[in-house]
Amino acid sequence: MTTGQSSPVQIDKHEQPLSAPLKLAFDYTRSVGPLLSQFFTALRGRRIVGVRGSDGRVHVPPAEYDPVTYAALTEVVPVSSVGTVQSWTWQSTPLAGQPLDRPFAWALIKLDGADTALLHAVDAPEGTLKSGDRVHAHWIDEPVGAITDIAYFVPGEDSEPNGAPDAQDPRDPVTVQVTPSFIEIQHTASLPETTFLKALEEGKLLGARTRHGRDGQPGKVYFPPKEADPATGLELDEFIELPDRGTVTTFAIINIPFPGQRIKPPYVAAYVLLDGADIPFLHLVVEIDPADVRMGMRVQAVWKPREEWGLGIDNIDYFKPTGEPDADYDSYKHHL
Repeated sequence: MTTGQSSPVQIDKHEQPLSAPLKLAFDYTRSVGPLLSQFFTALRGRRIVGVRGSDGRVHVPPAEYDPVTYAALTEVVPVSSVGTVQSWTWQSTPLAGQPLDRPFAWALIKLDGADTALLHAVDAPEGTLKSGDRVHAHWIDEPVGAITDIAYFVPGEDSEPNGAPDAQDPRDPVTVQVTPSFIEIQHTASLPETTFLKALEEGKLLGARTRHGRDGQPGKVYFPPKEADPATGLELDEFIELPDRGTVTTFAIINIPFPGQRIKPPYVAAYVLLDGADIPFLHLVVEIDPADVRMGMRVQAVWKPREEWGLGIDNIDYFKPTGEPDADYDSYKHHL
């Protein structure tokens, strides 16, 4: 798919950069510990509990350690699901993932029986909420043991029915929480990144280097390209088309499954140093028993069908052995 040896490429620096929405997401899993386990288990039963500190104050949500003495807190205290708005701010344009999809208020609410305020959403018409208002928790239909079991608060004194007491709940206490985390941005690629991605769409692998380094010689060839040479800070001003063959420098055999995994273990993730490049990059090595993969093994890219190509390095499905003799260690030892 690419040239047999590295060669300079002419680039139009006036081309428009690529731009696309980007969502980064992962699930954060944590053990909640003995105190918060009671808090989340109570929420699952449509109840709210706090914890009493050394000064007698009841903290909601529970503080695991005393803010006065720093000792671990253990005295769990039930509180009401009805409380008083201490202060608030208006959310005129709700964001994705927030409690309500219509304008609402964020409020600090001191529940009856508590001495600290809980931050949560209040569903009230604009202009009607004020400090001192009484509100109560509105629960989701099927609580699971998370703060989001309280869908939001609504004005009024009348609390909604609780669930069964813990003693009558056959389910195990809540000990682990999984919290989805994500951020969405509009990513605009730099010129080197745009050039690299557009070349991939044409089946070309582009690295970049500084044409004249501080010593007057060309700098290292980086793949994928960067904005500048990390060693000198000089602009990478020359793009080099690289062949789709290279050498395995280091690798790992993945034996353990994990959430979101698209390939059944065992498989090999290897750093491949393309011929003519000075920095290896990570990709899959297939068509070989994982136990037979080794440093210095020569590999070549296996590309997806042309109609499946897009703006990504996954246009290369994987690398496979070429059958050539292994590269001499001295030829890649400085690129590990």
